[in-house]
Amino acid sequence: MKNVLGVVNLVNEPDNLEELTYKRSMASVPFGARYRLIDFVMSSMVNSGMVNVAVFAHTKYRSLMDHLGSGKEWDLNRKRGGLFILPPAVDEIREIVKGDLYHFYAHRDYFYRSTQDYVLITRSHMVCNIDFTEVYEHHRLSGADITMIYKDMEEDDFSHSRRILLNPLGQVKDIQDHTGRLKSGKVSMEMFLMKKDLLLDLVETSLAQGYDHLVRDAVMKNADRLKINAFPYQGYLGVINTIQAYYHHSMNLLNPSIWKDLFSRPGLIYTKIKDEPPAKYTQHSNVKNAMIANGCVIEGEVENCILFRGVKVRKGAVLRNCIVLQNCDIQENVSVENAILDKDVMINSGRVLKGAVTAPFVASKKKVI
Repeated sequence: MKNVLGVVNLVNEPDNLEELTYKRSMASVPFGARYRLIDFVMSSMVNSGMVNVAVFAHTKYRSLMDHLGSGKEWDLNRKRGGLFILPPAVDEIREIVKGDLYHFYAHRDYFYRSTQDYVLITRSHMVCNIDFTEVYEHHRLSGADITMIYKDMEEDDFSHSRRILLNPLGQVKDIQDHTGRLKSGKVSMEMFLMKKDLLLDLVETSLAQGYDHLVRDAVMKNADRLKINAFPYQGYLGVINTIQAYYHHSMNLLNPSIWKDLFSRPGLIYTKIKDEPPAKYTQHSNVKNAMIANGCVIEGEVENCILFRGVKVRKGAVLRNCIVLQNCDIQENVSVENAILDKDVMINSGRVLKGAVTAPFVASKKKVI
């Protein structure tokens, strides 16, 4: 797939992750003990043979740039092609609220200079492990103008997603917006494959008509004249753009079959490497069904939890059904249940925190409780 340009579009992503995105973009939200959300789509692109990947950053992208760096972990630190991080090219603050087509147009030189004939546009909040080569072959053989990737799912009460309807030929008949009520079990993964020339034409035509959103305007308003095919994705999918979805899909990782499906098939998921010692378990620790990253020190009880790097659980502390991000410090005799703790949170001795499965307690970054 060296003839396909990868684009991770972060402009105006639907975001209801509350405290988790106060100081970071949704693409850089930690997930799965050592990863970030953007790692999944980036790794899928690289595993599919793409050598030119652009990340259209939008707001709060400092941590994202720190995480991606030169793209070395994804083998994208190249002399030709490789990783490009494109911040919004705006002259005034109010222009940053414009749609993604405006930002594509502002960086149109990037598209013109790339040697690829096709472009794959994705979002960062779709947690999946997908082989894009199958999508590419399906697109070429079908003769479609655009190929949209979708997933057959049951009703998802946790996230906001677009539903689509297909005709008997497998072509997209209707696409709802995130606030629509289309009765369909087919969820759009916000991934579109098309010719680069077609994308540039849609960008200029839509902007000339006063429209500036890719899906809502360029795709949905032209559905009657474009041949939009749909490709079914069969693997695990987590649409993570709400706190409830983040908590639900994180807890699903404790299921070994889901973990294996997401992290090892069809390819591995790559992330920024940090060298830390293995997790340490003392004689008083008691750990059941947990994902614990390196650098952790466990002296208390941990059950059904995901702990990121450098977390300390002191003697007598009890964690159940929790997601604890990097370098949190859980002091002695603390009890926490159904919670999400952002980075560098400290919980002082004797505190009791309890959320609900449908509404977990969330502590913002560097908070002291």
